[in-house]
Order: sequence, then structure tokens, then C-alpha cells
Amino acid sequence: MNIIINCKHMELTPTIKDYTEEKIGKFEKYISNITEAIVTLSVEKYRHRAEVLLKVNGLMIQAESITEEMYSSIDEVVDKLERQVKKYKEKIASHRKGKSKSEPLPKAEKTTPLIIKKKAFDIKPMAIEEAAMQMDLLDKVFFVFTNASSGDINVLYKRKDGNFGLIEPVK
Repeated sequence: MNIIINCKHMELTPTIKDYTEEKIGKFEKYISNITEAIVTLSVEKYRHRAEVLLKVNGLMIQAESITEEMYSSIDEVVDKLERQVKKYKEKIASHRKGKSKSEPLPKAEKTTPLIIKKKAFDIKPMAIEEAAMQMDLLDKVFFVFTNASSGDINVLYKRKDGNFGLIEPVK
């Protein structure tokens, strides 16, 4: 696994680097196919933020923690990642058995019409069920993906009734 540590408004000390690599490195025991772990550590006044993005088989598992001390932020984000990794492994196991679990996702927050953040990431072809799992792991209310069966860009979203909706282009 390739561990990339980025720092904002702070200097990366060897002790923090070793501590972070040790904590994140233990996820290789649980999931062998983690290709990359991107860790972002930042300090804003008394807020110490640790954010981790694990890339697993084209899926992304993300967690973030903010505390008053960097080591506790790292510990807390690792705890959050452990819960998400367990959820990922349970979903993989349930898909192998032919069962599907559907858990309600958090409600969408109201946003302003301004674009305040822009993200770019690779869109790989995947099945609708895999996209639903990815959306759940990222804890998002929608997910844009390339449908493996049709080759088209689709949008999967969480409905108010707790089910999912799928938007497909008309041909």
C-alpha cells in the first residue's frame, strides 16, 4: 500500500509520520487490496484535522476527524475507518451469498447555489449494486458512475423514502 501524507499549515515531524504510517498500515491486514492511502493532516487554530482516503479495488473509503490534538485526531479517524472497513467487508460477504443489505443513508443537507468545492476522480465502469455500495461507503446521497452494462454515465441517488433512484440517459 502506498501511503501519501499531506500537511496543511503544519510541519510533518518524523514522529507524526511514523505514527500515521503505523496506524494506517494496519489496514493492510484487514483488506489486502488497498492500493493507496491519502492522509491529509491540517491545523487551524486549535482544530487538528486528520482526513484519510483509502482506495480499494476502485472504491474509496473516506473518514475525517477534528480534535484539539493531532494524535487523537489520527486515532479517531482510524476508528472511523475501522467501522467503515468492517461495513465494506460485510457487504462483500453478503454480495457473495446473494443477499443485499440496504441501510438508510443520512439525509441530504441544504446547500446554497454557489459552487464552493470542486472534486475530480476517475470514473470506472461498475455494476449498479457496486455503485450503491460505493455511495454508502462514502456516506453520500448521490453517486456518479459509468454503468458497466450499458457504458453510459448514470447517477444513483438516495430517495426520501430510504430507497435508491437511478438516473440513466435516454438513447
